[in-house]
Amino acid sequence: MLHKGLAQTISDTTTLTLLPGEHWWGGVVRDGHLMPFDSAYSIDLWANNQGNQIQPLLLSDKGRVIWSESPIKYAIASGTIKVASYGSEIKFAHPDRSRTLKDAFQYASQKYFPASGKLPHQLLFTKPQYNTWIELTYNQNQNDILTYANKIVENGLPAGVLMIDDNWQENYGKWQFHPGRFHDPKLMIDSLHQLGFKVMLWICPFVSADSDIYRALESKGYFINEVDTKLPLIVRWWNGASAVLDFTNPGAVRWFQEQLRSLSDTYNVDGFKFDAGDSYFYKDPLKSFKEVTPNEHTLLFQQFGLDYPLNEYRATWKMGGQPLVQRLHDKGHNWNDLQKLVPQIALQGILGYPFNCPDMIGGGEYGSFINLDAVDQELVVRSAQVHALMPMMQFSVAPWRVLDDRHFEIVKKAVEVRDQYLPVILDLVEKAAQNGEPVVRLMEYEFPGQGYHQIKDHFMLGRDILVAPVLQQGITTRAVVLPKGNWEWKGKTYKGGKTINIQVDLEDIPVFSRK
Repeated sequence: MLHKGLAQTISDTTTLTLLPGEHWWGGVVRDGHLMPFDSAYSIDLWANNQGNQIQPLLLSDKGRVIWSESPIKYAIASGTIKVASYGSEIKFAHPDRSRTLKDAFQYASQKYFPASGKLPHQLLFTKPQYNTWIELTYNQNQNDILTYANKIVENGLPAGVLMIDDNWQENYGKWQFHPGRFHDPKLMIDSLHQLGFKVMLWICPFVSADSDIYRALESKGYFINEVDTKLPLIVRWWNGASAVLDFTNPGAVRWFQEQLRSLSDTYNVDGFKFDAGDSYFYKDPLKSFKEVTPNEHTLLFQQFGLDYPLNEYRATWKMGGQPLVQRLHDKGHNWNDLQKLVPQIALQGILGYPFNCPDMIGGGEYGSFINLDAVDQELVVRSAQVHALMPMMQFSVAPWRVLDDRHFEIVKKAVEVRDQYLPVILDLVEKAAQNGEPVVRLMEYEFPGQGYHQIKDHFMLGRDILVAPVLQQGITTRAVVLPKGNWEWKGKTYKGGKTINIQVDLEDIPVFSRK
């Protein structure tokens, strides 16, 4: 029997008065650069994930926590936070001895989204990832994929995870290699394995309405339906209009699992990039096998990634502590978006998502790389340098195609710098699987109450590595805020507790180690 989706009904509300000097983070990863929240901010998380991860969680640098098991909406204005929940009690906590942002996170993590003890595949962290999207866009084909992979190795970059992006398949929902573009997909994947790559395939929860698989799945009742017509709901997304699989239906879940297993068993595919699944695709009115919120439809799509250590998600809901790779939403090829990487990926960490990827190096808009005269080579270099000290780094645009020799060599040097700090990154990743703590951390998280809450262009790798990447065009000096203690960079020791100015060349990634 089909059920109507749950109504958007407020079940609980609360208002908190801000403490003197209190600052708040949480909720929406895409707005991480706006945090801590200004004096006026509001958002509604019902069917609204803003194209990225969300969590019904708010955290304060005074150790206070707000949580609900259901979607929330909240507004900050005039010294208060007003919160409403759709379906569950709002839980407010200020535990004893909880005085900092770290205290608040650790309490929330242990109580609401404890670490699973499991990790995504280690290769996602140890080597760069390569996504075929920008180079091939909708012309994913066997010959060009092999050419891309071979050029990675020929140009001196290490083999890692290779993601074959959208349009490798016959149709949305018909998850078979397109026979016109892939004459022997098993041979292709075997060849990629021989080069040292693991292979992931792009996949989504949509089914093309004019395909034969649509008719078969409709007859089984595996789609979300419209309320009035009882026909499959057709949603508009960035690639057109499609039906949506109903993962509240056990039959649809089994069918989708079978598609993934078939690709793994038949072709030795190693894992999957799970795209779409955004909660805004599941807005009422709709009918599904079981009554759930739009956000829970998103959550149900996430269950499949737990079976594959090689996974990636861009849109998730309430999956803190789980071994899922969380990618930031698509970034443009511009300096403004580059400056959002640090606060957004740091926010992922305190929402319980430590296994994170800062999108594609240089940005994910393929149109920016068609005209080479429009490519900002300095931006690509600085983007690679930011990625190099984060949990993962992902290439898509081929740097050897869009960069001159000098800039490409600097990008390769960034990969080498990453290798130097890889033991630190891996140690933090492994600990995150056990205790949930972020890998990339806000300055306020490690150095509370010292006025660092507004710093959005530095980040900590654990407690002892401070990274101050260059995020502005054409600068030759960089201001770095050093906490108290002694910090070393390029063989020189700096006394902390103050702001220093350093010379930065194009090759430089300012990384300070606490001594």
